[in-house]
Amino acid sequence: MRLAATAARWRRERRPAVVVELRAVRGSVPREAGTRMLVAADTVEGTIGGGHLELKAIERARALLRGEAVEPLWAVPLGPALGQCCGGHATLAFVPLSDCPPEAWPLPAPRFVLQLHGAGHVGRAIVRVLDGIPCRVQWVDEREDAFAGAELPPQVEAVPAAAAADELARAPAGACVLVMTHRHDLDLEIVHAALVRPDLGFVGLIGSRSKRERFLARLAARGHGAEALARLVCPVGLPGIAGKEPAVIAVAVVAQLLARG
Repeated sequence: MRLAATAARWRRERRPAVVVELRAVRGSVPREAGTRMLVAADTVEGTIGGGHLELKAIERARALLRGEAVEPLWAVPLGPALGQCCGGHATLAFVPLSDCPPEAWPLPAPRFVLQLHGAGHVGRAIVRVLDGIPCRVQWVDEREDAFAGAELPPQVEAVPAAAAADELARAPAGACVLVMTHRHDLDLEIVHAALVRPDLGFVGLIGSRSKRERFLARLAARGHGAEALARLVCPVGLPGIAGKEPAVIAVAVVAQLLARG
């Protein structure tokens, strides 16, 4: 998503650049077919996997920028001659950015859709970790100044909400919901609204095991049955990643979402 935004900006600025794309791959290759990077004379955006392959691709792209003759397709084995031992085979395409119209930059399919409730330290850390990951995020908070100073990646929509729990209606079927607001009573209202929807793919609540037990009792009192209560994930985060720092929690939580497949 960020690469497409950069491409659009460079096109508006008429900045000379080359789009390098992994047009085809076979066997073990660092990135999948369709992966792109942008190469300008003084900078590179994105990556096709790093290593000697990327270095040589950048050299070829800059040769094209200098007006030198460069074959538009480069088929290369990732073996000893390239200083890599992946063993696969890649075909790279080199196209001037000016020849790639906006419609040639389709957004990648999101790995997941997330409705994130809470713009505190952990919420902000999660948004930072999500930058560059293909996903869609609705970031919800009731506080007027909740998003002040926050840098939003292209796939993140900030949602100042008068009633955060009502925003659950906007979450599409299969979406993930993460709850980490500034008030436990608000957490409870949002989790209650999320568990009413059996079509959601994941309902996570930040907190301890004791918080989970308190919430389960209160949710049961509101009429939620055992099946609904079993859907609540609390604590959140991939097991084995320990730490209470916001950045560590964010990595563990995003890893948990990605591990769902």
